[in-house]
Amino acid sequence: MMADSNDQYESVLCVKSEVHVYRIPPRSSNRGYRAADWKLEEPAWSGRMKITAKGKIAFIKLEDRNTGELFAQAPVDQYPGIVVEAVTDSSRYFVIRIEDGNGRHAFIGIGFADRGDSFDFNVALQDHFKWVKQESELARQEAAQVSEPKLDLGFKEGQTIKINIGNMKKKDSGGAGGKSRAMGGALLPPPPGVKSSALVPPPTAQQTTPTAHTTPTDPPSSGMLLDFGDSAHSVAPPSQDQWGDFTAAGSGSAPDSRSGWVQF
Repeated sequence: MMADSNDQYESVLCVKSEVHVYRIPPRSSNRGYRAADWKLEEPAWSGRMKITAKGKIAFIKLEDRNTGELFAQAPVDQYPGIVVEAVTDSSRYFVIRIEDGNGRHAFIGIGFADRGDSFDFNVALQDHFKWVKQESELARQEAAQVSEPKLDLGFKEGQTIKINIGNMKKKDSGGAGGKSRAMGGALLPPPPGVKSSALVPPPTAQQTTPTAHTTPTDPPSSGMLLDFGDSAHSVAPPSQDQWGDFTAAGSGSAPDSRSGWVQF
């Protein structure tokens, strides 16, 4: 890319190393040009082709492939148009209108040896003028926005605004307190590593009342037996010998009436 005196940059859109130029006969009718009418085996000039863009204008430049000297160029202001026209009998040949910069112009034929080169030539021009169309549309929209009066959305002096927020119900005043009280009376979970069965709730007033089978002076047993006030299920205090009430099976000894154990 390079800049000229008008601070416009010239960008390169496409370069093809081989292109042929043909002298073409005048158009005899409106049916279009035909490459079969040219002397395709005798091109008038061969070199390279470069398509550049400066602003909205594209330039088809025919240059010497060794020195880069300009042979001819065709400014293109729109595509498709009269400056570039495809022939009717081939996709590899086109007719372009070249200018010398002094107001004189002429129509010549160009052709590519490979169909891929002619495809790239066509796509490069299409993409450039598609961009030109988009830029023109954006400029038109910006000009329309500038011309329109701006809306004043600010508050005027003394002006207020009312906001109505629907679907908002007043919270129950007792809901949070009741929940916290319920959570306060709940039992905490046992610490890690301790089975929940080992935790015994504190005895109630009925449980702490001495019964006929337990006295306040009785030492606590190792099994943490609790008396719930039912004499049918009360547990007798352990004897001196916890295993003395058991006898061997078949020994024939009578059960001990002093203990609550059944003899096996």
